[in-house]
Amino acid sequence: MIMKVLQFPLIKITGSFVLGIVVAHYTKPPFLLALIGLLTAFLFLGISYFFFQKNAQQKTSFGFLTLITSLLIGVFTLVINNETLRANHYTHQLLANTRTYNAEVIVKEKLKNTEKNDRYVANIIQLNEQKSYGKLIINIRKEKSVTAIEIGSHLKIKGSLYKNRAPNNPNQFDYRSYLENQQIYGQLYADANDIKIDPIVEKSLFYYANRLRNKIIYNLEKNHFSKSELSVVVALILGQQQDISPEIVRDYQYAGAVHVLSVSGLHVGFILLFISFLLKPLPNTKRALFIKLLITIVSLWAFGILAGLAPSVVRSVTMFSFVAVGMHLKRTLNIYNTLAVSAFVILLFQPSFLFDIGFQLSYAALFFIVWLQPLLSGIWKPKHTITSYLWDIITVSFAAQIGTFPMSIYYFHQFPGLFFVTNLVILPGMSLILGLGVIVMVLAAFDVVWMPLLKSLEWSVGLLNKIIAWVASFDDFILKDISLNSYLMWSCYLVIFCLIIWAKKPTYKKFTIGLCSVIIVQLFAFQAKYSNQNQSEFIVFSKKKNTIITERHGDKVTLYSNDSILQTSNTNLDLKSYLVANFCHINQKKSVRNIYYFNGKKIILVDSSSVCPSSVQPDIIILTNSPKINLDRILKNMKPKQIVADNSNFKTYIKTWKETCIKEKIPFHDTAEKGFYKL
Repeated sequence: MIMKVLQFPLIKITGSFVLGIVVAHYTKPPFLLALIGLLTAFLFLGISYFFFQKNAQQKTSFGFLTLITSLLIGVFTLVINNETLRANHYTHQLLANTRTYNAEVIVKEKLKNTEKNDRYVANIIQLNEQKSYGKLIINIRKEKSVTAIEIGSHLKIKGSLYKNRAPNNPNQFDYRSYLENQQIYGQLYADANDIKIDPIVEKSLFYYANRLRNKIIYNLEKNHFSKSELSVVVALILGQQQDISPEIVRDYQYAGAVHVLSVSGLHVGFILLFISFLLKPLPNTKRALFIKLLITIVSLWAFGILAGLAPSVVRSVTMFSFVAVGMHLKRTLNIYNTLAVSAFVILLFQPSFLFDIGFQLSYAALFFIVWLQPLLSGIWKPKHTITSYLWDIITVSFAAQIGTFPMSIYYFHQFPGLFFVTNLVILPGMSLILGLGVIVMVLAAFDVVWMPLLKSLEWSVGLLNKIIAWVASFDDFILKDISLNSYLMWSCYLVIFCLIIWAKKPTYKKFTIGLCSVIIVQLFAFQAKYSNQNQSEFIVFSKKKNTIITERHGDKVTLYSNDSILQTSNTNLDLKSYLVANFCHINQKKSVRNIYYFNGKKIILVDSSSVCPSSVQPDIIILTNSPKINLDRILKNMKPKQIVADNSNFKTYIKTWKETCIKEKIPFHDTAEKGFYKL
C-alpha cells in the first residue's frame, strides 16, 4: 500500500500543496471562500475522473485538476489551522483599554528563561470568567523562592496580557511572526504572588515525557555531571536547549555547528542506525521483520516525544519513519518521494511549519545532500576505507552548506568559513556521543548510573565543546554582516541549480543558461544598489533610556545619539540589523541636536533641557528624555503636524502627551508602543 502511494507523482502534488499554503499565507482568504473553492475543485476532479478517465486527452486535464485541487487543499489547510477563526479565541476577548486579566491556563512547555522572567507556553481555558481558547506565553517575574512549574499544571493567574507586537526597530527579527506561525498570539506577564497552582495536574503524554526528562537530568546531576557538558547532552539527546549558556551557543554558531544543538535529521538518522544495529540479531522472517519495523517506528516516535516534539523533531522522525518502512519492504525507495511524503504529512497537520526557518534549512540541506553529494563524491575515489569515509563527510558537508548558503545569509547575515573542518571533526564523534548518550539516558531513566559510561560521555562532550570553541576562535574565517535581500537569495539559488544541472551532464545549452543565471544575479545586485542609492529616510528608533536618530541618503547614514551609543555603534544590534538590511554604513556620528531638516520638513527635538525655539514652525516635534513642557501651549503656538515621543521618556509623561494630542486632533506616535517612527 505504501509503495503504491509512493508511485504517484507526489513531488508535483506536494509542490502544489506547498504553493497553496504560501498563497493562503499572503492573501489570507476567508474560510467560506477557501471551502467553496476546495469543494468546487473536488467536484470538477470527480467529474473528470469518472467520465473521462479512459480518454487520453482528458487524462491531461485530470492531472491539471489534481494539481489545482492540491493547491486548494493547501489553502484550506492553512485557513482551518488558523486558531483565531474560533469565536472563543482569547484574541477576540481582549478589550481596548484593559491590560489586567484573570486567566486560567494549562502549562504545556518550558521555554528558555530571560534575565527577568521564567517563561512557559500554555493553553488558555478561561479568561475573565469566560471560556477561552488558544496558546500564549506566560512570563513569571523571577524570584529566588519560586520553583519551576510542572508541565500539565493548572494555573490561575492575574496579570497583564498583551498581543504580540511588531519589531520595535527597523529590520529586526520579527518575533511576532515567528510566534504566530506557532499559533501563539499573546504574552501574559505576572508576579509569582499573583499565581495560584492547582494541585490537580493534567497527565498528558507531554507530562510523562517531561517527568522522565527531569528524572534523567536529576540522576545525572546527582552524580556530578559537569553543568556545561550536561546542558549540551540534554540539547543533543533530549532536545532541551533552555540551560545552554549564550557563550556555548555563540561558539557553535561561529563554528557552523549550531544544528548539532537542536534535535534534527542528523540525530534521528543516528538513532535509526543505532536501533537497526541493536535489532540486527533478529531473524529475517516475515513476522520478525514486521516486529523490527514496529519497534523501530515506536522507538523513533518515543525519542521524538521525549525530545518535546519540536518542529525539527517532528519532521525528522516523520521522514525517517518512511525510510524505515522502505528498509522493511527491502525495495529501493525514491528518496525524493520520501522527502515529498514527509513534507506533505507534516504540513497537512501543521502548515505553519513551512515558514519555520529550521524546516526550510533542514529540507534544503537534505535535498542537496541527496542531489549534489553523489556529484561531489565522484570527483575523487579514495582507495582506503578511512580516507573514503572522511571524503564522504566532506562532500556531505559541502553539499548541505551549498544548499543552505543563500538562505543562511538571508536570515542570519553570516557564514562560518570553517564549517568543513567542524563537520570533519564532529560527525565521526557524534555517533560515539549519541550512542553513549542514549545508553546513559536509558539507564538513568531506571535510576541506574554507571560511572565509567557517565565519565566517558562527559569527557567526550567536553572535548567536543573545546574543539568547537577552538574553531570558533578564528574570527577571520567567520563572514559577518553580509547584506542579501530575498531577490538576491532566490537568484543565487537559480545559479546553484543551473550550475549543478550543467555539471551533472554538461551541454552548451545548459552552460549558456548557467551564464544567464549569473547575469540575473548581477542585475538584481545592481537593482538593489540603484534602489538603495535613491532612497532617503529619517528614523527615530525605539531604545529604552536612549535617543537614537538616523538620517540615511543612499548607502550613507548619519547617526545622532548620546556618547555611549556613538562609541558602541559598531556592536549595537538595533543599528547593525538596519545597516545590513539596507546595504549601508554609518558615515557620520553626531550628538543629538535640536533642529533637523529632512526632505523639506522641519523637525524640532525637545529634550530634558525643555528648550523649544518658538521662532521655528516645525512639521514634526520629537520629545526625548522627559522634558517638562506645556505641550498644549506648544501645539497652539507652533501647530505641528506630528508629535513623536521616543522610548527615553517617562510613561506618565507619554500618557499625558497622548491625551493632549488626541484632544487637539494631532497625530501622536509613541515608539515604546508603536515601534520606530520613519519619514
